[in-house]
Amino acid sequence: MDKGLIALGAALAIALAAGAAAIGIGLASGKAFDATARQPEMSGKIQAMLLTAIVFIEATAIYALVVSLLLIFAF
Repeated sequence: MDKGLIALGAALAIALAAGAAAIGIGLASGKAFDATARQPEMSGKIQAMLLTAIVFIEATAIYALVVSLLLIFAF
């Protein structure tokens, strides 16, 4: 295959995943801040759920990074 197309595919894969992860983390954080403002006594549980959600969102970005690196170095 053409190296330029592979590089473009790798760049698009990581760019879209990173952008989506940034939007997801922003939305999750905003909702967590809103929930904490409404019920301050639940802040510990809200923070734990937020961190769990952030871990899963970042995992998808890391998977996209692995796919991008495979595209670059395997083909």
